[in-house]
Amino acid sequence: MNVSINWLSDMLGRKLDPADAAHRLAMLGAGVEAIEPLHRELSGILVGLVEEVKPHPNADRLTLCRVNAGESTVEVVCGAPNVTAGKKYPYAPEGAALPGGMVLTAKKIRGIVSHGMLCSARELGLGTDHEGIMELDTEAPPGTPLLEALPLEDTRLVLEITANRPDLLGHKGVARELAAVYGLAVKLPAFPKGAPDGKKPRRVERSGSVDGIEVIIEDVEGCPRYIAAVIRGVKVGPSPEWLQARLRGVGARSINNVVDATNYILYELNQPLHAFDLNRLKGGKVVIRRAREGESIVTLDGEKRQLNSQMTAICDAEDPQAIAGIMGGAESEVTQSTTDILLECAYFDPKRIRATRKALKLDTEASYRFERGTDIEAMPDAVRRAVALIRTVAGGEEPDAPVDVYPEPVRPRVVVVRPGRVEQLLGTPIPREEIERYLASVGFAVVPKHDRLHVQVPGWRPDVSREVDLIEEVARLRGYDSFPVEYRPFRPSSVPDDPVERLKDRIRRLLTGFGLHEARTMPLCPAEDGQEQVAVANPISKDHAALRTRILPGLAKAVEHNWSVKQRDIRLFEIGNVFRRVQRDGGLEIEETLHLAAVVTGARMPPHWSDGQTAPDWDLWDIKGMFVESARLVAPEGEAVPEGEGWIWRDRSGRIWGRAGELALDRPAWAASVFGFELAIEVKPRVHRSYVPLPATPAVERDLALVLGEGVSAAQVEAVLREQGGSLLEEFTIFDEYRGLGTGVRSVAWRLRFRAPERTLRDAEVDRMVERILKALKERLGVVRREA
Repeated sequence: MNVSINWLSDMLGRKLDPADAAHRLAMLGAGVEAIEPLHRELSGILVGLVEEVKPHPNADRLTLCRVNAGESTVEVVCGAPNVTAGKKYPYAPEGAALPGGMVLTAKKIRGIVSHGMLCSARELGLGTDHEGIMELDTEAPPGTPLLEALPLEDTRLVLEITANRPDLLGHKGVARELAAVYGLAVKLPAFPKGAPDGKKPRRVERSGSVDGIEVIIEDVEGCPRYIAAVIRGVKVGPSPEWLQARLRGVGARSINNVVDATNYILYELNQPLHAFDLNRLKGGKVVIRRAREGESIVTLDGEKRQLNSQMTAICDAEDPQAIAGIMGGAESEVTQSTTDILLECAYFDPKRIRATRKALKLDTEASYRFERGTDIEAMPDAVRRAVALIRTVAGGEEPDAPVDVYPEPVRPRVVVVRPGRVEQLLGTPIPREEIERYLASVGFAVVPKHDRLHVQVPGWRPDVSREVDLIEEVARLRGYDSFPVEYRPFRPSSVPDDPVERLKDRIRRLLTGFGLHEARTMPLCPAEDGQEQVAVANPISKDHAALRTRILPGLAKAVEHNWSVKQRDIRLFEIGNVFRRVQRDGGLEIEETLHLAAVVTGARMPPHWSDGQTAPDWDLWDIKGMFVESARLVAPEGEAVPEGEGWIWRDRSGRIWGRAGELALDRPAWAASVFGFELAIEVKPRVHRSYVPLPATPAVERDLALVLGEGVSAAQVEAVLREQGGSLLEEFTIFDEYRGLGTGVRSVAWRLRFRAPERTLRDAEVDRMVERILKALKERLGVVRREA
């Protein structure tokens, strides 16, 4: 969106500093992509008064003009036929620079020296007309700098407007934002020698007439509101300089006075308009309906376009004359011969406009605005101002009040704001009066009721529908930089965090502790043979044709990218989803699982000036350590088992959860080996913990040294201990192992702790439990007590 600083200054009644305005808009959420000074290169051009015009003695098509340049009168050779004595024109004296960099000097033309030149609009970069010299309509005396005589010097701000803020697509909306922070009021600038505002539109339900032209809405869904005005007796021609300057300020070209007037309203009020040649509309009707299958229209760009029943068309009694919200038709175009016009001001359904625009592949300034939503309530004011502007620049009369066809009026939205909720969300108290002032400054109507504020949302803010939207407005207008940076007291939620997110946080703490950085890679990869991959229906390229089944290849690409910019020391990890097709009872289904992957290469630690030495590179044992620690955190209980040059993590059931080792990458000669691992993540159910008081009774301990035969594991022994010890066996731990008893035989010593929570155990009772345990061990596993 291009915005003219001069236009904004006129609306606010104050000359704005472009840099300050850009900064304030950026702080309000409307980023400024560029600040572009306009026409500064014309600083050397003056207003010249031609006092005399006579033929050139040596050329039939040239004339000699005596030009009053203020401090001197000079002779200029001119080839344009429209120069007349007594009129003013742009004069470039010797030494002046024209757009493009050409510097003028005194030059002999057909034997006569020309001291400078009279300039056309194209030579000054002010238009495309090169047929004649640009005539100036100004009271400025000769010798006045052109930039002072005409409103040419301007600065253009290029704004980045998000889709939720269509109100900022017009100068009035931008001025409203600046008025709130500058403490000013917005007032639309008066037109020079302007006609009075147009007549107030007459509202009807589904059909009505204006000056004998019937207006009917058949497609209420596609066009909820339509206003038509008739202006008769206009004279189509070039626009006055002030209007052309306004359009140049936003980068638009001048077409004629009627079309320029509609474009002026579009850029000022964000309301697209369209002017029809009234005498070319057949049957005295304007019908807003769905287009019929097979209908076509030749649009203003000369292209023939096929319509369908999903599009809204503006028709006369017979044929479509415009594609609603997109572009008008060539058949009813305003031309130099037009004397009567019908002016359209409408609101069209944004979804319908977007679908039509995409189907026709036709982007226009009007469709850009209608897609985002215009202000349906501001249409009467827009059409009245447009009628006044057209009558100002093109003459004519408005014989009848416009007809306003509005079948189902929209009720204004009212949102309730609680000052307490404002403080809760923003973290700092804001007085209710201050909240009212902020909201009222950008056009919200605020009515206090008890301890709440009832806020009526204006039609130009379709993005505001909830209380939180208004709280965001308060924060935005107060200034995000005004909020304190320190944490304020808050009450934590009683809802526990999601187990997946808690596990991710623990993974991040672990791996960042190893010095790794978290990465985000594309979840897309090239398609491969096999049914396991999930193909993308509409891939953006062959390298992104399927969903990934592993994370490591993406991290490997990140390593190669770092190598391409001469980065040797790389430490990355990623937590993300992988996708694969799996066979289930109902057929192939898509399974999405969470994985963890990491890669390291280069030095273990960054170099430091204090030691003067380079840290050693990562090796296989480093990656094994990270692999085992990560697996203990994210995978079921198991162990790292060697496999080839690396390891796998296998749980007790034999399932493999991940692999670690060296990656085979095509690395530069100066790069180190790359090591990595990838693990599937098991989100374990949350453990519900309960409070257990410290024991109030003493414990009884017994040490058992047991002889385990070949093939008997400690885990098997502990299973018997747990079963036979019952609830009185509180704890058992291994404290010794001895293997000098013979081949395949070892001695393992356990310490057993017995305790009863309500009473003190007696030695005899504990001895009986130990005997029971020894008997079961001998019968089941052949394990006996070691003799001293």
